[in-house]
Amino acid sequence: MKALLIIDYTNDFVADQGKLTCGKPAQALEDFIVQTATEFEQAGDYVILPTDTHFKNDRFHPEHKLFPPHNIAGTWGHALYGKLASWYQQHQNEETVWQFAKNRYSAFANTNLDNFLRERKIDDLTLVGVCTDICVLHTAIAAYNLNYHLTILKDGVATFTNHGQAWALNHFQTALGATVK
Repeated sequence: MKALLIIDYTNDFVADQGKLTCGKPAQALEDFIVQTATEFEQAGDYVILPTDTHFKNDRFHPEHKLFPPHNIAGTWGHALYGKLASWYQQHQNEETVWQFAKNRYSAFANTNLDNFLRERKIDDLTLVGVCTDICVLHTAIAAYNLNYHLTILKDGVATFTNHGQAWALNHFQTALGATVK
């Protein structure tokens, strides 16, 4: 079985007014991500949406010192962006669609993702979302360390800088053995 992980595609990371936005490069992914989600869903594969989730005034979270407050639970910024929000509303009750909160860069850290995947005999992961060199990267590293087969869709990931994007795409291939297409 296969799963598509759509990582952190929220208003705060994508919209122009987002608190920690990747801006236009992330917005340009919208149709590709929704189309890919539809293809996975129609094939009977899983579509999983690990979503960065923070809480107001959480001064103990390590990101507190690195970034402005973002993806605060229950806010506009935490909501899925654009067409993906509509897609999720239409498919959220399907057995193969799952959104969950994560509190670290990696979708595997402090979550039940590995158990969820192993129970369903899923060992082939395709990653899209933001930010390529932060949350997508850390999720890919964790997946590699857990022996998952990885595909990164380069037309489905974006980050803050061109050099961060290029470095991460190269790292997926050369250090993690991922297929980048």
